[in-house]
Parts: sequence; structure tokens; C-alpha cells
Amino acid sequence: MTPVDVVLIGRNEGARLVAALASVRGQARQVIYVDSGSTDDSLAEARRAGARVVELDLSTPFTAARARNAGFEALDDPQLVQFIDGDCALVPGWLDRARAHLEAHPQTAMVTGWRSEIHRDASLYNQLCDAEWRRPAGVILACGGDMMVRAGAFRAVGGFDPVVIAAEDDEFCTRLRKAGWTLERLPHEMTRHDAAMTRFGQWWRRAVRTGHGFAQVGDLHPEYFTTERRRTLVYALALPLLAIMGAWLFWPLALAALAAYPLNWARTAQGLRRDGLPAPEARRHALLLTLSKFPNLVGMATYHWRRLRQAPMRLIEYK
Repeated sequence: MTPVDVVLIGRNEGARLVAALASVRGQARQVIYVDSGSTDDSLAEARRAGARVVELDLSTPFTAARARNAGFEALDDPQLVQFIDGDCALVPGWLDRARAHLEAHPQTAMVTGWRSEIHRDASLYNQLCDAEWRRPAGVILACGGDMMVRAGAFRAVGGFDPVVIAAEDDEFCTRLRKAGWTLERLPHEMTRHDAAMTRFGQWWRRAVRTGHGFAQVGDLHPEYFTTERRRTLVYALALPLLAIMGAWLFWPLALAALAAYPLNWARTAQGLRRDGLPAPEARRHALLLTLSKFPNLVGMATYHWRRLRQAPMRLIEYK
């Protein structure tokens, strides 16, 4: 049976990290915890749980990609590696299911499963995350940071790109696919996540970070995130400019531009209802998804401004 190792990354996750460490205890050959400058008791808790601790150098900007790479490098002779974020708890039985699938499908480089929110109904923002995690099983283009990867495939593509601060998992998965590997989502529960988003400002910053990922990953792989970038530019830039111009020159033009937003909201709500969301949730989620184009644009602009100035790609944190 192929051994499985776990790389867990975090920064000031507190009780969430304690739960994450407890969930992997006894399930993996090696457990590595990579810390990105925590000021709480994360390091002590990880050591107390028996994990090997890696502390990232404070002189280099932190990224999840850099942390995962450091965790992989700290492993002894890895073969299958499960990556988990520090705000997630592993579901019992997942490691065995993922390992069995990879052993049976040698062309599959990576498998992921379903992530769900521990406190789904604590806020609208947590509900939105929960819906975001639940995607159809089968062959996929990319996934989030919780995944089991073949060590050989990880090495062959050079691991994660350490300067990508958001959607680094999409970027990594894109390189795996370009190298000829298959990626799959299995129809099994994998991790329980605690987004802990209770304020609008947290959601806004997370959406800014998402927009940064659209731009940065799109810069590296122009064929990826094309729809997301186009929607952001249309709804957060082109339509507002048309509305302003119309208000000055031709008011029906302004009305037509503004009418695009309720239409987009209605289409999004209908799509969410088809995906199984109750009507009240679908309407509320659609409102945030329609509004998200504006912070997405801020994130895209932030990336391009940083790139032009050759400034460091620093984390955009929402917790």
C-alpha cells in the first residue's frame, strides 16, 4: 500500500489548526506543518500534536504556494501527498479512498473531493463558500488547495509557483494538465472548512484576492480565467463607464447599462436554483456574485499595478 503524507499550512488559525491537526493524527506516515509567521500558539500546538514544524523565512513574502512547496521539501521520500489548509479538518476515510483511486489510475496526478463549511449557516458569506466548494465529481480543470498529489507529478511540474498569491492551486493544476496528467474530483467528502467570514469587509477582501488571482494566473496562462476576466471588465468597468457617459450625453444609454445588473442577478439566481439552492439563498448569493465584479476589478488592477512597478506580490488576507 502506497504511503500517504500530509502537508498542512497555516497562519494564526488558532482552534481551527488544533482541529486540523487532530483530524490527521494517526492517518498519515508523516505530518508536516508549515507556519507563515503566526503570532498565536500555532507552532506550539503543532509540535504538541506530533507534527514536524517548518517555519517560513520572514524576509520573503508569504504565499500558500511557497508554504506548500516548503512542506513537500521537508518530507522524507514522499509518494502521495495530501495538502490541507490549516482551517480545514480531514474527513475520516478520505485518505484511503483517494489513495486507492490514485493507485488504480496511474494517469491521474491529483484527486480532490468535497469540502464543506463547518458553520455553513453562520453567515451568508459562509453559505457562499459552501456552495463554491460543492462541484460535480469527475475529470476537472482545477481545484482548491485541499488535494492529494503524486509526488512524481509534483516534482515534474516544479510544484506550486511561490509568487502566485491567489488561485495558486488553479495555476498548479493548469501545469499538471499541460504536462498530460488527468485531474479528478471524487464523489466523497474530503475536508470540513471553517471560513469564519462574518463581515462584509472580509468577503470584499476575499473577492479582491480572487480578482488578483484572475489577473496573475491569466498572465501566466492566457487561456485560463478568460470568462472571469471578461465578466469583471464588462460589469465593473465598461458598464459603469457607459452609465456615466449616458448620464451626460444620452440618458437611455445610462438606463440600458444599469439594466444589465438586475438581469445578471436574475440569471445568476436562476442558475443557482438549478444547482439546487433554495430560492431565498439563491437570490442572496446572486446579489453577492453580481457585486463581486467590483472587488474582482480592484484585485486585477492591484496585480497589474504591482507588476508594472515590479513590486512584491504580497498576500491579500481576509481573516
